[in-house]
Amino acid sequence: MANSEEKFDGMLLAMAQQHTGGVIELLDTFFSFLARKTDFYTGAPQETSEKMVMEKFKKYQNLAFAERDKKKAEYEEMERRKQEKMKKKEMESVKASYEPKIKELTEEEANELEKSLSKDSAMTVQPEKEEKVDDGDDEDDENSKGKIKPNAGNGCDLDKYRWTQTLQEVEVVIPLGLKVKSRDVIVEFGRRIIKVGLRNAPPILNGDLYNEIKVEECNWFLDNGHTVILTLEKINKMEWWSRLVTSDPEINTQKVNPEPSKLGDLDGETRGMVEKMMYDQRQKEMGLPTSDEQKKQEVLKKFMEQHPEMDFSKCKFN
Repeated sequence: MANSEEKFDGMLLAMAQQHTGGVIELLDTFFSFLARKTDFYTGAPQETSEKMVMEKFKKYQNLAFAERDKKKAEYEEMERRKQEKMKKKEMESVKASYEPKIKELTEEEANELEKSLSKDSAMTVQPEKEEKVDDGDDEDDENSKGKIKPNAGNGCDLDKYRWTQTLQEVEVVIPLGLKVKSRDVIVEFGRRIIKVGLRNAPPILNGDLYNEIKVEECNWFLDNGHTVILTLEKINKMEWWSRLVTSDPEINTQKVNPEPSKLGDLDGETRGMVEKMMYDQRQKEMGLPTSDEQKKQEVLKKFMEQHPEMDFSKCKFN
């Protein structure tokens, strides 16, 4: 029964799009057709046609309310699971906050590095040579050419849709331009692909994703019949996407504002890595050594203290 009904959806949607006056105008066209081209009103007693209309109206009114209640229950259940997931991550992050944010070298690792340095003195003690100019800023500017500045949600506003992101997930908002039912919407997720559109119409979004997603954790819903909203969970949670699909224009991820990604929502290991990245970025901006460079300097300092017979005054360490 459902398939026989849906085979006319394409024609009816096309008709609906041509009636700028909305449903009232569409109904007027339909009942006008019955009066002009059929004996629907006159072929039986007057109350018969009215009774037939009301029976069909009540039937599909009940179905519409049942479908609405079902979608509402599904959405509430999805939100409940989402809240439970967020609470779980928050508890994990609180637990992880008592752990060291940046892992220090163990004594064994420091000794191994020291032995390596001792075996090859040429790698640690070199004649002083001309210093190269650090043109990192110029490289950043060069890499940024032709790229779009991210929107307020660290994504991009395009003609047919807009997307935003955190380190954990991507949200896509697609306005449809007309009111439809969820059964009229086609959404297909793949590990590296996505397709969204209306039944019997060209897809609005269709292409290869920038990176892989957890298909089982992705979801979508129809907001007020006018807008499709999708949530895609990233597999790599240490990366900012520069585009949603490979055919999109590229955004400048150097301009991404990390604040929308709450550190408290991350698990302990990921949170430590993000904090390390942010710390290293601040150090670079101030011209100071990163955490890894600081560790290396500490090992070199220890090596110099253990070998006072060596003259390091005219040497440069790389």
